[in-house]
Amino acid sequence: MFRRTFWFGTGVAAGVWATTKVNRKLKQLTPESLAATAANKALDAGHRVKDRAVGFALDVRDNMARREAELHEALGIDERPELPVSRRYSAIENHKQPKSYVIDSTTYTNNRNEDH
Repeated sequence: MFRRTFWFGTGVAAGVWATTKVNRKLKQLTPESLAATAANKALDAGHRVKDRAVGFALDVRDNMARREAELHEALGIDERPELPVSRRYSAIENHKQPKSYVIDSTTYTNNRNEDH
């Protein structure tokens, strides 16, 4: 009697365990779950690539500065060049009055900033 009860309980436990595993796998294979998993993996891969690219760029910048210092030392260039003198006027400032001309008793100017 105990033998039958033991095997019956073992069979029930195995059935519950197998059903649980199958249901979990079915939930993982739904389209929504597959899309979410793919999106998470893509985000992780993107973060890894970004971190590697930033690390590479920082290494290149450090090595470039080191090599530039070596070249300056080898060539004997120690002084910094002077910056150009700043302009008196900004580049977009118009110092002169715009030219005006009259066509058919209407005055036109070359000033493109006026309202039309």
